[in-house]
Amino acid sequence: MLHESSLADAADRLWEELPGHRVEILNGSIVVTPPPDGPHQMTLSWLIVACHQAGDRQAGLRTVAGIGLWLPTGPYDYAVPDLAIVDDDFHDALVEKNCYAPHVFRLVLEVTSSNWTNDTATKVDVYARASVPVYLIADRRHDEVLLYTDPVDGKYSDPARYKRGQTVPLPESVGVTLDLSVDTLLDGDD
Repeated sequence: MLHESSLADAADRLWEELPGHRVEILNGSIVVTPPPDGPHQMTLSWLIVACHQAGDRQAGLRTVAGIGLWLPTGPYDYAVPDLAIVDDDFHDALVEKNCYAPHVFRLVLEVTSSNWTNDTATKVDVYARASVPVYLIADRRHDEVLLYTDPVDGKYSDPARYKRGQTVPLPESVGVTLDLSVDTLLDGDD
């Protein structure tokens, strides 16, 4: 087992040696995710535009892809959500390694890839423990969208589940009013 300080060093080395891969430390373990596919990235692009059109900037928010979220689950733990809606002044909450304190995150979104269990299990736990108010998962493996909200004592209650043909209303706590197409979240195509 790696010593904790070498764990962070090992994650840094992997990040340098595997361009395009996402390297995270979740619950004290290094997780490496391969580069996303086209539909995955199209979902993120569509959502960034939709949030902009819904007035995220006017609401004092930013919609950004791939910024780090410092986690309270271990001394070096951090996640890199696919997309986040954060407070406009998130820059002031920089912790280290381009990761920001959890309190500036209003929503995190993950679009599942080959290592989908990280998004549907591990990250449900770590995002709840970080008190992220809204966690949205476009679960391409199970062809549904999951919406977790308002963690209590470091746990989310059961998610709201949305199927194709439905829309997902963002909770008011996010700060923008937006109904998201399940089909577009899953396929990246509108």
